[in-house]
Parts: sequence; structure tokens; C-alpha cells
Amino acid sequence: MIHRVLATDLSAHVGETVQVSGWLHRRRELKRVTFLIIRDRTGLTQAVLPGAGEQEREQEQEQQQGEQPHGQRLHDIPEETVISFVGVVTANDQAPGGVELVAPAGGPQVEVLSSPAATPPLDIYRPTVTASLPTILDGSPVTLRHPHLSAPFQITAASVAGFRGALDALGFTEIHTPKIVGSATESGANVFALDWFGHPAYLAQSPQFFKQAMVGVFERVYETGPVFRAEPSDTARHLAQYTSLDAELGFIQDHRDVMAVVREALAGMVAAVAERAPAAVELLGVKLPTVPEKIPEIHFSEAMAMLGQDEPDLAPSDERTLSEWALREFGSEFLFVTGYPMTKRPFYTHAEPGRPQYSNSFDLLFRGLELITGGQRLHKYEDYVAALAARGESTEPYEGYLSAFRHGMPPHGGFALGLERWTMRLTEADNLRRTALFPRDLHRLTP
Repeated sequence: MIHRVLATDLSAHVGETVQVSGWLHRRRELKRVTFLIIRDRTGLTQAVLPGAGEQEREQEQEQQQGEQPHGQRLHDIPEETVISFVGVVTANDQAPGGVELVAPAGGPQVEVLSSPAATPPLDIYRPTVTASLPTILDGSPVTLRHPHLSAPFQITAASVAGFRGALDALGFTEIHTPKIVGSATESGANVFALDWFGHPAYLAQSPQFFKQAMVGVFERVYETGPVFRAEPSDTARHLAQYTSLDAELGFIQDHRDVMAVVREALAGMVAAVAERAPAAVELLGVKLPTVPEKIPEIHFSEAMAMLGQDEPDLAPSDERTLSEWALREFGSEFLFVTGYPMTKRPFYTHAEPGRPQYSNSFDLLFRGLELITGGQRLHKYEDYVAALAARGESTEPYEGYLSAFRHGMPPHGGFALGLERWTMRLTEADNLRRTALFPRDLHRLTP
């Protein structure tokens, strides 16, 4: 029985008759020979068979002799149609991977496995993409077949594997929390409301409350999943739904213990991309960063003095300026900005001892863009009551959340990393939508 072999494995089967299946990436027809380029998930295979004229002549002879013709008329098969080809693996240095398939002695064996493909929104076979971003997004089930457009998502997949591997090695437990919640309590962003069997409900802005509660069960937890922000930000760096890599850990001294875990997670992600997605890295010309043993940091107050400003938050231009400074001063593409003003942090954030106007929190900047937010949380019930009272808020909407702190919670903290932003910065993409599968924003709900 002839089994399917992937493009990258063909070199181990020279001299054997094998089956290659995939999409008809490109067809080149000459007078006496036809080249079929077949694409599968690992790469391209070149199949060589008689030219269209020769094939028609052979099929006519077979029909005249009452025999069933071998395969379908190849010049009638549109590109992107799914086909299989049975042939003999032959060495050829000029072919992709150094090998090609040639038609067996009985003639070409080509089977069409799908309906004839319609014309795609862009030419998948061309080495570069010139289509506009709306064209790419509107036709993404097909346009993402282009290697340059799918490569960022191979990097994304490797990054998530690296995140998981790094935290697993540090004793974290992976959790999966609800994305529909009964109250809109977390500050910092608007929420999407929905009807839950006649009751008001909301799409979760983050797994923050759940992962804090689970510190009381597992001590160290992480999650990868979607979060929803109903913020009307129509920019190249914002989405209404994105993927967040979250972690929370107990028994910390302060936010610097969390920053140390951030460093390990980043190192694991970079290593995994190098190991698991080298072809995508090479194709896109990605320059993987070096994660320093200790990522440099600057306090928010010092950053404001350097920038000559007195603001409660950093503007995008400030993030770029600080990143350039870190690269000059420390040779680092990463920079922690610590001690953000409490007025710009959620109510559950721990204040900085001795300077209660600042917080034990941080952002991580990577190549001029905020990538991670994190810090130390409050962990005593009475501190939460006081923090809410200081904001003029009742504890009633938070009772489900606060109940965990009535039963003993260790000092803890955590962080959240925006996955699409990470890939955007790695690949130097000009828009976050290029690194989000089926992005959701102010204007896009399809496909």
C-alpha cells in the first residue's frame, strides 16, 4: 500500500514510489513536460510528468483501447485544488528539497480530492504579497495559505509552546477559566454586555479574578486564552479581542519576583520560536531578541524626569523613546517600567511601600511597544475593603471575588502578555491585524 509522504520527508525515500497530497500550488506546462508544484503543511514538492500534449495523446489512446484514462486532464485543474500524486522519488538538486517526483511507468497517477478551486483573492504562488490588508483579511481562509502570511502564526504557535514550557518548568499549573462573567467589575476597560438566558452577563476583560482565586488552590497558575475589551481604539496596535498569556504566583516578596518569572517566560518563548519555527523565522527575516539575564528597569518617576513630563501614563511615543534609551544604555530590547501611579492601576494593585502614590507594578516594553502589564496584588480582605472604600465603591459587586480573600491568600502577583503584540514586534508587522487570526475590532466581525 502506498502511503502519503510529506514534502520535507521525501529525501529519505529516494527510489521509492510514494504519494504526495496537498494543494496545486503552481503548474508549468511545456511542450513535452509538465511541472506540478504541490504544497502541503511542510513545504513544496515538484512533480514531473508528460506535457499536456503528450498526456492528451496517451489518454486518447487509452480511450480508443477501452481502458480507463489515468487521472484527470491536468491542464483543466485550477491552482489551489487539492490533489494527490503518486510517483517515484528522484534526486534533483534544482528541485525543492533536492528531490522531485516523476510519473511511474504506468503513467501519471493524479487524483483530484476536492472540487475545482475558485480563483483566490491573491496569487498564493507569488514570492511576495502585494494585496492590501483588507483584501488579506476578507479572504483570510484562503490568503493565509501564502507562506508569508501564515508564517507569523507558526511563530505564534511556537511562542505559546515556549510560554507553557517555561512556566511548567517553574511549577505552574495551567488553568482554563470562564470567558462569560456575571458582573462588570474589573476597572480599566469597557465591557461587552450580552444576554445569558435572560440575565445580564459580560465577556471577560481578563482572567484576573479567577487566576488570583486559583493561587489559593495551586499557588502558581497560568492561562492562555481570549480576552475582550470594548474600547473604541481604532489603531494599528489595538483589537477588541486578543489572546492573553496570563500568569499568577503566590508567596512573593514583591513585584520583582513576578518580573523574574516574566524573564523566564520570555526566554522560553524566544528559544521555542528558534527551535520550532526556524523556517518561518528565516522566511520573514525575523531577528530574534536576546533576553538579558536581568532585564533593565526604570521607575516611572525617573522615566517622567527623563522625558521632561509629568503625566500619569506613557504615550506610545514615550514607549519608543524609552526603548531606544534601553537599547543604547544596556543593549537590551526589553525594558521594565516600574512604579506606575496608583491612579492608573486597578484597585487590586499593591501600593509601593513608602510612596503610596506609586504602585508595585510594571509594564514591559519590547521594541518600543508595551507588551506586558503586571505587578503585586493586594492579598488581605481588609485591604480590599479599604481600597474600594477609597474609590467610593461598594464591596457588593465584588463579593464573589472577595470571598477568596476571607479564607487566607498568600502575597501574590502576576502578569498578562498580549500574544498578538508579541508576534507583531517579532515580525516587525505594521499592524496587529496581521498577527491575529480573524481579527475583531470596531469594524470587523467577519470572516
